[in-house]
Amino acid sequence: MNYINETLFFTVVIWTLGVFILAAYKRSKYFLHMMQLEEYKNNNFIKWTEKFSYKIYPRKIIINTGLTFILTVVYVISSFITKAQGIFISFIIIWSILMVFTINFKKEKVKKDLVFTPKAKRLFAFSWIVYVIDIILDIFVLRLITDNVYFYPVLLLLMTINYLLADKVMYIANILIRPIENKINRYYFDLAQDKMKSFNNLKVVGITGSVGKTTTKLITSTIINDKYKLLKTSESHNTKMEISKAINNKLSNDFEAFVVELNGRKTGYIKELAKLTNPSIGVLTAIGPSHMESVNNIENIMKTKYELIEELPADGIAIFNYDDKYIKKLADKTFKEKILFGMKDLEKLDIYATDVKVNEKGSTFILNDNEDSIKCETKLLGKHNISNLLAGAAVAKALGFSLKDISKGIKKVKPAPHRLELKDSGTEDIIIDDTFNSNLIGSKKALEIISKFERGRKIIITPGIIQLGEQEEKENKEFSKNIAKICNYSILIGEKRTKPIYDGLVKEGFNEENIFVVNSLEDAKKRLQSIVKPKDVVLFENHLPDNYKE
Repeated sequence: MNYINETLFFTVVIWTLGVFILAAYKRSKYFLHMMQLEEYKNNNFIKWTEKFSYKIYPRKIIINTGLTFILTVVYVISSFITKAQGIFISFIIIWSILMVFTINFKKEKVKKDLVFTPKAKRLFAFSWIVYVIDIILDIFVLRLITDNVYFYPVLLLLMTINYLLADKVMYIANILIRPIENKINRYYFDLAQDKMKSFNNLKVVGITGSVGKTTTKLITSTIINDKYKLLKTSESHNTKMEISKAINNKLSNDFEAFVVELNGRKTGYIKELAKLTNPSIGVLTAIGPSHMESVNNIENIMKTKYELIEELPADGIAIFNYDDKYIKKLADKTFKEKILFGMKDLEKLDIYATDVKVNEKGSTFILNDNEDSIKCETKLLGKHNISNLLAGAAVAKALGFSLKDISKGIKKVKPAPHRLELKDSGTEDIIIDDTFNSNLIGSKKALEIISKFERGRKIIITPGIIQLGEQEEKENKEFSKNIAKICNYSILIGEKRTKPIYDGLVKEGFNEENIFVVNSLEDAKKRLQSIVKPKDVVLFENHLPDNYKE
């Protein structure tokens, strides 16, 4: 321990490790949260880091790293001149202050908290293993150069760089843990698959599409619930592990039907889900560019969604939304038993709606098959929800329900949370919550709905349409055209993200004084209070995930 008291040195080591662990814990936890929001997919995580580099490397952390580098250089030069403990201690104090300065102690408001699931805990532990390995390697290299403890600040510089690159640490940890996660996932998947084979008389309904999956699942479950004791996958759960968990933990011989939502952004994924769940009825709701960052073109989306139909048994029933031009193509090439539903080309349809009327209280329509018709009432808003109701009606028809029974079921259907949900504002204005998710198709339909309300001004609050990759700017400009046709006021969340919408609105002749750009949903609500009047219609369109905040 040249030049430095041994007790002092070990005190410094413990102190600096404590400071580093505190700082690294906070930063690692943040990146774990972002990785969780990106569904633990490294490709998604990398795209997010590229898009939000200013959040990954905030100014104060860059300044900290730069100053630590300068201080280390000055310190090393000084150490050749003098071995004074004061210089060593001064470096440690300054480094500690700089490191603590970078820590964000303020708890930010988030829409979806980090959930420390077993998977999250494993990844977090692995990220710390990466940190430890890196520090050990740093120490080993430094020991090869010198055993003088005066070079300990060089190690602190290397640790500071590791701290700066915490996103890379999380990325590497996610790669290292993948073989373990794959084995765990395969175990539970195989367990679920074996369990499914034990259900001989279980009616399984598989539902997929770019939009409308969850709503159609809820509708279908409500309609057929009177005659079948059923289990449906929770909320918007539609991935391999979520479905496996539902099967392993909830499905039993007590159930007569299983309504399952299937989602896949990569070719082959829905095929695997279909092999897991063995649906005898498959439903295609709608196809559109909902996640173009993952699926590059419509042809690939069509191919991916059609995997459900291809995996149906020979005596299975395929149900198609014949109003959707892409699904229509898929239906026309299908030779299995099929049920076509919609509101166009009525002569080709097996079940369809006519005389559709939409108002602020809900919708009414006439439900028809090739033999009979009946009037239906629903609290759901919009023609696209009529389409979702028709999908549920088609499933019920395939299971032998009469139109009368289907109509009763439709009346019981409640709006899905945050999907064109009418909110009680406590005043005379109408608030529609459509914040669960959004794409160009869904947003256009939401705008069409509020255009039918013969009252007040139309106000939209939106962060735009996100997760569309290279298509994002184009789709948001198209979105702006739809807004300009219907809305009187636009409150846009996020200046950079919504610039295509702002520019598009101006180009369409929208009054610039009626466009407001804010930083957050909270700010948007405050701005709304300053402009809203009785009988106005307010549409909250799309939510902004925590990892997409500017």
